Amino acid sequence: MPKLRKSSFHLPYNPNLVPRAKELRKNMTPAEQKLWFDFLKDFQFRVHRQRPIDHFIVDFYCATLKLVIEIDGDSHFTEDGKIYDQARTEKLAQYGLKVIRFTNQDVLSNFAAVCQQIQHVAQTIQTSKREV
Repeated sequence: MPKLRKSSFHLPYNPNLVPRAKELRKNMTPAEQKLWFDFLKDFQFRVHRQRPIDHFIVDFYCATLKLVIEIDGDSHFTEDGKIYDQARTEKLAQYGLKVIRFTNQDVLSNFAAVCQQIQHVAQTIQTSKREV
């Protein structure tokens, strides 16, 4: 497995994933496009698309909130997909990241509720940061 690149500014990431992340940014799923262009692009905190972290590429990442937003398609609902996602979420949590997940169907059919949930999580994180 390739060595992770580390710095004081970025979370560790596999530099070999950067070209794939750029490709994914150019070819977002319809659900990712909707969430990005209709909400996250102008979110109150900067959000990155298709961000390499460790040996993964997360759909959306907000460094200020230490928040990962994943949009899950059909492959995530297989037994192998569920196991992989659980291991991935646990690894990201080791970096202090919170992972929230939505299905493609959630984003496309219940967009307002998805946006409200993201906003609620952001406010909860901000509140807990102020209390520390």
